[in-house]
Amino acid sequence: MVLKNCGPRGYPGMSEVGNMGLPPKILRKGITDMVRISDARMSGTAYGTVVLHTSPEAAVGGPLAIVRDGDMIELDVEARRLHLDVPEDEIARRLAAWTPSVKPPEGGYAWLFHTHVQGADTGADFDFLKGARGKEIPRDSH
Repeated sequence: MVLKNCGPRGYPGMSEVGNMGLPPKILRKGITDMVRISDARMSGTAYGTVVLHTSPEAAVGGPLAIVRDGDMIELDVEARRLHLDVPEDEIARRLAAWTPSVKPPEGGYAWLFHTHVQGADTGADFDFLKGARGKEIPRDSH
């Protein structure tokens, strides 16, 4: 199951929306867990097999942006690999036809955030602050 457009730019601020419950029609079949993939984040108290913070996020044209119903996605946890099992020429066609579904705000802080926020893989920080903090922020600071 894929949830997209929920990263720093797509769902401004990257709220905790990645805790996707399974759809009722899946639960009625007796399925109680399935892999969920998203560019969102979620609380550490959730359950199941999830891949979060995918980057680049869908809102900026990352791979999730072109995922369609029925596409197969291969997850290899040991190799840290997530693969969209779609022929390369089809991926190229989809990317060429892709347009952002998230419109940039017209001004103010929302425009500043949308225009300058980096992806989850770099901490969802402003690009203009990179290297300007004077000290590296450790991973365990949150």
